[in-house]
Amino acid sequence: MDDPEEPGLGAIRRVVTGHDADGRAVVLIDAATPHVRTRPGRGNASRLLWTTRERPADICTTDDRAEGHTGTGPHPRGSVLRVVDFPPTHDAALAAYPIDALAREHGGLHDPTRRPPSHPFMHRTDSVDYAIVLSGRIEMKLDEDWISLAAGDVVVQRATNHAWQNRSDQWCRVAFVLLGIGR
Repeated sequence: MDDPEEPGLGAIRRVVTGHDADGRAVVLIDAATPHVRTRPGRGNASRLLWTTRERPADICTTDDRAEGHTGTGPHPRGSVLRVVDFPPTHDAALAAYPIDALAREHGGLHDPTRRPPSHPFMHRTDSVDYAIVLSGRIEMKLDEDWISLAAGDVVVQRATNHAWQNRSDQWCRVAFVLLGIGR
């Protein structure tokens, strides 16, 4: 770990560029992201790096677009960039969670067009998600299948039920880019 105060695998440096008053490219932010959330009980460390709320994206703002974002998914016409560190979570630990634990947080449990969760960490977002495994190993659970992923693997997740479980003995870091599918 980089910093004993940082959860998971440690801080992530975030460099955000923009333009000054004369139109020159400049760095607006160069620091570890302060937008860190640790999921109680599970220990996942989620670092929100940037969001957009519109398409096309506003490239003129100097605001920290991660500031104030709530929830997991993007705005219907926006995007989210986050990196999540997953601690080892073996099957025996799942008994502590109801089968719909994460699905409840994400809503849609009573939507008749969605299948019920088959894993406590199963959820679905209304987005196209690009997941890039940066380090370690992780398992992705779909409604009925398990897919093993390792550093360098990429998933294109298209608004499907899914769960992430790190069954290894080492932490795993995954970068996620979520694109809203609203019109």
